[in-house]
Amino acid sequence: MTIQPSLSYRDAGVDIDAGDELVERIKPLAARTRRDGVLAGIGGFGALFAVPQKYREPVLVAGTDGVGTKLKLAFEWQKHDTIGIDLVAMSVNDILVQGAEPLFFLDYFACGKLDVDTAAEVVQGIARGCELAGCALIGGETAEMPGMYPAGEYDLAGFAVGVVEKSAIIDGSTIVPGDVLIGLPSSGAHSNGYSLVRKIIARAQPDLTQPFDGDTTLAEAILAPTRIYVKPLLALMQALPVKGMAHITGGGLTGNVPRILPPPVKAEINLAAWPRPKLFDWLQRAGGVAESEMHRVFNCGIGMVVVVARENAQQALQILRDAGEEAVAIGVIKARGEGEAGTVVVAAS
Repeated sequence: MTIQPSLSYRDAGVDIDAGDELVERIKPLAARTRRDGVLAGIGGFGALFAVPQKYREPVLVAGTDGVGTKLKLAFEWQKHDTIGIDLVAMSVNDILVQGAEPLFFLDYFACGKLDVDTAAEVVQGIARGCELAGCALIGGETAEMPGMYPAGEYDLAGFAVGVVEKSAIIDGSTIVPGDVLIGLPSSGAHSNGYSLVRKIIARAQPDLTQPFDGDTTLAEAILAPTRIYVKPLLALMQALPVKGMAHITGGGLTGNVPRILPPPVKAEINLAAWPRPKLFDWLQRAGGVAESEMHRVFNCGIGMVVVVARENAQQALQILRDAGEEAVAIGVIKARGEGEAGTVVVAAS
């Protein structure tokens, strides 16, 4: 009888020691994001967080998202240090639009074989995103699953929980004709439309390494991390009433703004109100993308839309500009006729 050699988890493709090393690298990154409310974080079976006592009727707001096929470009171009910012941004910006202050964040990192250096780069970006959002990175999961993912690839998911006073929930119900739409600039395509972006790159075969926009290369412009709008918008909400906010993600301007509008109204957005970043001009030209398709796939330079009363518009713009945002008025709310679209994009100057 032949005695078979004993097998270990490492023989099966899972390296427990590598996972432990990653946890040790993560701990100081998570420590930098610690905020009031954290009772227990990285290392336990579950993280503990106490809702801040300043809230009288706290309502928890939860969001989850990924980064989509932008990851494929991160793999191909070996650029992993900012993709974690994208991950945080997609969730915290989503819960923000309902008026929620992000409290904590958890991540899920899955791969076929764990590369500790790559994973640490990704988590470094996640921690940076949490710092920008003012929320704590209090837990997550690293899953090493041999055979599930191609070599050098991984998948990401993020989970954010925030809190809002029940009376301060923003749902768009008070939006009326005459209200003003304010746009906050994006940093690029953020984390949406990358299946089309990759298709355009494959067709155009551009030189990704040459200066494209100033000192920025095309590759850098394409992988620029999603902007996190939490701190300036929390400051705005503390100063004056905000009627609605739309995070411009998949669906672009024409697909996301209607999500916050009550049925009797529509948003009219003026394209001449802001300069469209060079990246979107290149994508449209290189891909032969129709103008209407651009508006329903990409943010086209506006990553967040805020709706305020007309009498508060100038003050809102000033508050946002004082917070470092190059905010601009991009349109108005009008009465919506039967059969009309929820958002109309016009080219009037």
